Amino acid sequence: MVTADVVSPTVHLHVLLTAWQFGDWAADVAFGLQLAGLALYGLGVLRLRRRGRRWRSRRTLSFLAWVLVLMVALVSGLSSYDNSVFLIHISQHLLLMMVAPPLLALGAPVTLALQASGRTATTRIIQLMRSRTAVLLASPMVAAGLYYGFMYLDLLSPFYHYSLVHPLVHDASHLAIFSLGCLFWWPILGVDRFPGRVHFGLRLASLGLGMPFEVFLGIALLSMRSPIAPQHSLADTHLGGGAFWVSTMTINFLAALVVLSQWKRQDERLAARLDRGGGSSEADHERWASAWMARTGAVPPTDSGPAGQSQ
Repeated sequence: MVTADVVSPTVHLHVLLTAWQFGDWAADVAFGLQLAGLALYGLGVLRLRRRGRRWRSRRTLSFLAWVLVLMVALVSGLSSYDNSVFLIHISQHLLLMMVAPPLLALGAPVTLALQASGRTATTRIIQLMRSRTAVLLASPMVAAGLYYGFMYLDLLSPFYHYSLVHPLVHDASHLAIFSLGCLFWWPILGVDRFPGRVHFGLRLASLGLGMPFEVFLGIALLSMRSPIAPQHSLADTHLGGGAFWVSTMTINFLAALVVLSQWKRQDERLAARLDRGGGSSEADHERWASAWMARTGAVPPTDSGPAGQSQ
């Protein structure tokens, strides 16, 4: 028998727009780190410009969007409802786990750091990227397991209610979902060249294979016969579950479009290199064929053949 439904607080637009969380230590730390990241990114772009090198504006825009999304999720009035309204809680966690990490990955901060830093810093960054821990955590199976596992821990276990009544745990969960989101999304959408980058086809497959986990979680929240926590109403629980289901499917679809666009641009660059190297040596043709085989699993036919032989 379902108990009487409590009433979740009403969300007011003026609170979302004006109730900034400055004065809360977690929000202040998050805001300070965002400003520091923005300053370092801008410094890197300026260094490249002074060296006469161009940094793509779409990467800068993605990074700026990442900063804005984090501000909305952690510092804006949205945070004033995250413990009391489940729909807002879901919205906040989606921003931290499925919106901010892809935007950061598309901003290519590691590539910028490698190009703008001195030799010592560049060497240390490369060593960190190639470390066993980094390679293990960035592997698709490990990253996906941690990513989806924490989704279920956060929303379908007693951990959710525990985090609501323990502010430090709640703040730590924000850091966890953002970090795990970065591990999952960076190999899929990231411009940075990490060791063990997977083929574009596998990136699309990983998005497709993960969708059933998100659908099941959304349905589980929609099917609950009691509120997910005493702070929320049953109607609010169902609304949050529906928002999770629709939002995750939409984000995955948009991410798949980005992957397809990246795949197309890479193929166009390979074709352009082929056109420019029409009269190149046999070694150049072999390198060209190896690149196509590694990236697509096949070598496309040409008028002269991959090794200069007639077709």
